[in-house]
Amino acid sequence: MRAGIVVTGTEVLTGRVPDRNGPWLAEQLRRLGVDVGHVVLVGDRPGDLRAALAFLAGLGTDLLITTGGLGPTADDLTAQVVAEFQDRPSAVDPALEQRVAAVVERLMARRGWAADPAATAAGVRKQAIVPAGATVLEPIGTAPGLVVPPADGRGGPPVVVLPGPPGELRGMWPAAVAAPAVRDLLAGAGELRQETLRLWGTLEAQLAATLRGMEPEQAGLEVTTCLREGELEIVTRFAAQAQPAYDRFAGLLRQEYATTLFSTGPTLDELVTTALADGGLTIATGESCTGGLLAARLTERPGSSAYVLGGVTAYANTAKQQLLGVDPGVLAEHGAVSPEVARALADGARARFGADLGVGITGVAGPGGGTEAKPVGTVHLCVVGPEGAVAERALALPGSRSAVRERTVTMALHLLRELLLGGPPA
Repeated sequence: MRAGIVVTGTEVLTGRVPDRNGPWLAEQLRRLGVDVGHVVLVGDRPGDLRAALAFLAGLGTDLLITTGGLGPTADDLTAQVVAEFQDRPSAVDPALEQRVAAVVERLMARRGWAADPAATAAGVRKQAIVPAGATVLEPIGTAPGLVVPPADGRGGPPVVVLPGPPGELRGMWPAAVAAPAVRDLLAGAGELRQETLRLWGTLEAQLAATLRGMEPEQAGLEVTTCLREGELEIVTRFAAQAQPAYDRFAGLLRQEYATTLFSTGPTLDELVTTALADGGLTIATGESCTGGLLAARLTERPGSSAYVLGGVTAYANTAKQQLLGVDPGVLAEHGAVSPEVARALADGARARFGADLGVGITGVAGPGGGTEAKPVGTVHLCVVGPEGAVAERALALPGSRSAVRERTVTMALHLLRELLLGGPPA
């Protein structure tokens, strides 16, 4: 079973706002046994939205989903376009109009806003226009969603119309799945499984050559690879009945890459934070060039306060000395960007917070500040653990300032993974 997603909004199309809805919906549909063939971005232009719907429907897509364009403003035209596409007349639903008006009134009161009553009423009325025969999905924000089947006697997929704000869309998703037109369609879906293998330290070209030699073992499997900051993901999707084929395929890869395979599913961040939580260990960070990005990733997971005690972003040498106890003599002799200072930052963070593990990071992220001896991209990392365990790396990283910082944090997490769990060396 196949679905297509149309993400609307000129702000998304032009990159001012990232698309957080298309990938999320694709994964939710995959869990329901529905494969997403296309995610199409269109601006706030009715003609482009109609063209995208027609394109996806013309491919034989079983289900269409739109996101965005449901608000009170003039450029919010998705409901109107979908109604025309499904050949269904629209009219104001008085009961829905009252419910939306109550939501808007509560929102404005909570925020202390004053508004033009006539303009507010017009916006509410616009959001209460419903195509004939559509199922209304109650609003999470101010905009209701819709499930619009094709007009009687017409073929084609139902269209699920969802709001653009991710929180509203995700809150409305269970109701969309439970709507009769969608529920009946999903009843015929099979199970679509997805498995991930993660390698660290394998060249992409090497993996590509291996996969070319394993083409017979990939029958019935959809195998994709992705290289991200030195980590290779092998993502395989398959129907439930192809599980034996995947088991054989994955077994061969595990044998071939026994020295670089570090995960059969969980992400690097999940591996590290789970090891900290399960081991009852605590961690603290002393970061210079990464500006707290490592601490941010470590605290992304709920419950991280159980193992992350804190972190210090110490750019100035005085901050390194006063907050993390770095010896001024070490800074004077070796410079702020040095393995000695990375070790001192790790030791200082561990000692100041009373943590089991300390991480120290120092480097030149650029674009300026480099020297002949220490060019931009020079980074030193150190992880200090219990019982004197130490993992250190010196890096020479290419790329922009943001790339250097992000790659440094990834390496720091791999050092933590190596120290906590073993496996392929960072």
